[in-house]
Amino acid sequence: MGELFRSEEMTLAQLFLQSEAAYCCVSELGEIGMVQFRDLNPDVNVFQRKFVNEVRRCEEMDRKLRFVEKEIKKANIAFLDTGENPEVPFPRDMIDLEATFEKLENELKEINTNQEALKKNFLELTELKHILRRTQQFFEEGNPDSIRDSHLLLNKYDVGVLSFQRFVAGVIGRERIPTFERMLWRVCRGNVFLRQADIEDPLEDPTSGDQVHKSVFIIFFQGDQLKNRVKKICEGFRATLYPCPETPQERKEMLAGVNARIDDLQMVLNQTEDHRQRVLQAAAKTVRVWFIKVRKMKAIYHTLNLCNIDVTQKCLIAEVWCPVSDMDSIQFALRRGTEKSGSTVPSILNRMQTKQTPPTYNKTNKFTSGFQNIVDAYGIGSYREINPAPYTIITFPFLFAVMFGDLGHGTLMTCAALYLVLRESRLMAQKNDNEIFNMVFAGRYIILLMGIFSMYTGIIYNDCFSKALNIFGSGWSVRPMFITLSENSALQLDPAVEGVFKGPYPIGIDPIWSISINKLTFLNSFKMKMSVILGVIHMLFGVSLSLFNHLYFKKPLNIYLGFIPEIVFMSCLFGYLVILIFFKWVSYDARTSREAPSLLIAFINMFLFQYSDPGNKPLYRGQMGLQIFLVIIALACVPVMLIVKTLVLRRQYLWQKHLFFPLTPPVVTCSSVCRQFNFTDVAVHQAIHTIEYCLGCISNTASYLRLWALSLAHAQLSEVLWSMVMRLGLSSRSFGGFIFLIVIFYFFAVLTVAILLIMEGLSAFLHALRLHWVEFQNKFYSGQGFKFLPFTFESILDGRFEE
Repeated sequence: MGELFRSEEMTLAQLFLQSEAAYCCVSELGEIGMVQFRDLNPDVNVFQRKFVNEVRRCEEMDRKLRFVEKEIKKANIAFLDTGENPEVPFPRDMIDLEATFEKLENELKEINTNQEALKKNFLELTELKHILRRTQQFFEEGNPDSIRDSHLLLNKYDVGVLSFQRFVAGVIGRERIPTFERMLWRVCRGNVFLRQADIEDPLEDPTSGDQVHKSVFIIFFQGDQLKNRVKKICEGFRATLYPCPETPQERKEMLAGVNARIDDLQMVLNQTEDHRQRVLQAAAKTVRVWFIKVRKMKAIYHTLNLCNIDVTQKCLIAEVWCPVSDMDSIQFALRRGTEKSGSTVPSILNRMQTKQTPPTYNKTNKFTSGFQNIVDAYGIGSYREINPAPYTIITFPFLFAVMFGDLGHGTLMTCAALYLVLRESRLMAQKNDNEIFNMVFAGRYIILLMGIFSMYTGIIYNDCFSKALNIFGSGWSVRPMFITLSENSALQLDPAVEGVFKGPYPIGIDPIWSISINKLTFLNSFKMKMSVILGVIHMLFGVSLSLFNHLYFKKPLNIYLGFIPEIVFMSCLFGYLVILIFFKWVSYDARTSREAPSLLIAFINMFLFQYSDPGNKPLYRGQMGLQIFLVIIALACVPVMLIVKTLVLRRQYLWQKHLFFPLTPPVVTCSSVCRQFNFTDVAVHQAIHTIEYCLGCISNTASYLRLWALSLAHAQLSEVLWSMVMRLGLSSRSFGGFIFLIVIFYFFAVLTVAILLIMEGLSAFLHALRLHWVEFQNKFYSGQGFKFLPFTFESILDGRFEE
């Protein structure tokens, strides 16, 4: 249980794997995902490593599978995903897999090539069919009037010999017709006659599969010169020309032949498509399993390339980082891999002594992983330092709830999170590709706790959709207040008035405050002081956690000259402020509260040593002496952190150097020892740390006032939304008003979810994140480590196939 509060203990181990068993052993290690391999060949080119050919073969198989996957998606066929975790194929099975994928790829390419050729032929015949039909209509509709309207310079005699004119017919994209017609007119100087008609049904492009709209055209001209110009223009506009007989009888015979060929071709196309669908459906059932097998093999060979090979070529040597607590599981996986390979020589796992810094590994589950990700986003923890994630599980949702406190909004958030939690298995199986949904789903337990804590703080604030709940009955005498409201438009509460205030409300804020005009004055004072109290406690807790780091790493100097001055400095100043707040609450009641001094002015005067202010009397007897003592103690802590620690470090260094040199030969210089301590660097670093801490205590305490500010903003937005939207629907009591209320409630619900839940929730989330990263974690968490990245097949099984 202790490992939950700091990272796992790691060790560097050496693996000795027999060549015939190395593949199976690495496969078993990938299944358990507990070791991180180090690259023992950093200077060797990727293309010069031992298993580069196997990696290339796996990449080629992966390419073929991606081609098959693309074809399956193009055919809108669903993939079969049973969640199966297939075993890694043996190296000897790679040949069979390659043959299977080669056969499947060639078959699909042959089908696609034939299908594309058939579709191209079908398109040409379809276009020719439309040309023959439209050309016949053009000639049947031809008359002297229509031709005289054209730009041909023909007389009535020339019209009679229309059948002797030359023409070309073809098909062109419908969007190119206007430009095509203008180009013909300009280049041929009006000496051609163009007729065109649209093809009603779209045609399929055999190359891209897109639906295109085309038009049939026929161009009449005279002379070979115009013929060459017309053909060049058609070629430039990518128009397709088809041969068209001149006589009606030949056109009819040709049309009949084209229709017969189209029918035969359609039948062949249907059979080809059926065969293609059968091939793809069969592949869709196993393509996921194939992907996992191939990518597991590729990952294994890539990992084997990180190993060294001894001179006998019979043993692979690897170095791995692994958790000490999982050594037994790793040993068992190695034995299992050796047995699977049939090798008689066991693999050896040998722990090594090293001065290198191990990677940081924090074990998580589905509940704690979200909070650990929040911490890791700030920085990966240094090896074995205190992990803030367990404390963040409570403090993060609570600080969020302080800013988001509303019983109604918290209930909606809790219900949404409960849906994600209760149906997590089904939602994970669906593998949604929406990035925003995946991000929300990954933080479902964080959202659940934020909603539950918001419900709690909503009860404390007595705020539910901007309305107060009167559960236990008000602690004020309500009847005279309603008499006051009947005579005045506003009510101001004053507990000092005799007979008005009976006692405190059992839980949270009294509901009568919701109708008082001095509500904000009361709540602002309460929430501001509450923010300071929570902030100081949170920071003191962070400083206290640094003590456990110093104890674990055995740094007594950091305890005496670091932790103790820091905790004393903050306690004497801001801890004392918290005590003053509680003291003022306890010492003054409703009648004497008008005489109570201002805490802010008293705190400022404490630093200025001013105690003769007649407008701000002391809170208790002996206040001046105690405050002077606390300020002096706090100021005395500054030079201890700033100077004393640096001088002690320098003295320790000189003492070690004097012990070292008498025992060393004269040839040994002090350069190797002197590099261990640089007085200037240490002094500057300590000065920066001290100044940052002392000034940070002030700025960080003020930063916690965002708890008050955002809580006030959320409550006011909720109240404005109710008064500007929902009150409109409640203003009428007729049946029409009921319909109007339904419409208004719809807008109220949408705005509540969009503004108060999503936008305000995101704002409170980011502010709580900042309070943990800056105000809390910087007191004890350095975050300068690097993450433990074990060799695992988990990402392959989850369908995340990034290379």
